[in-house]
Amino acid sequence: MIETPRIPPTTSSLPIALLRARDKVMGPVRKMLADVGVTEQQWRVLRVLVEEGPLDPTSIADRAVLLLPSLTRILQKLEEKGLVSRVRDKTDRRRHVITLTAAGETLIAQNMPAALALAAAQRERLGAEKFDQLIALLGELNAQDD
Repeated sequence: MIETPRIPPTTSSLPIALLRARDKVMGPVRKMLADVGVTEQQWRVLRVLVEEGPLDPTSIADRAVLLLPSLTRILQKLEEKGLVSRVRDKTDRRRHVITLTAAGETLIAQNMPAALALAAAQRERLGAEKFDQLIALLGELNAQDD
């Protein structure tokens, strides 16, 4: 007979705990974004462009934590909405550079106060010290080499 190792409860599973926490944090954010008419992934792309400026799709995918094939569809939707524009790179004609449009900047500017309020509420619920500790620990986890 093969002995089965004791399986720890899902409450002790880091991947599951992270997914549950993500859903808890993102629920109110998703509602805010639905009211604005953009998806969570679209918002992340717009945020990256606000923070970093014009970028190539590969850099956006990396910074927004998206797969490149998914980003291609997301950029197409954002272009259709007039929130980003795509131009050929002047030095490498094979590359495209994605830029936030004025409408994209306006969408971020109009909705950043609500996003910041949601983050502040989460920080308050958890407590500033625990919140900062969580952010630091997640940063350490993300900085680890695979």
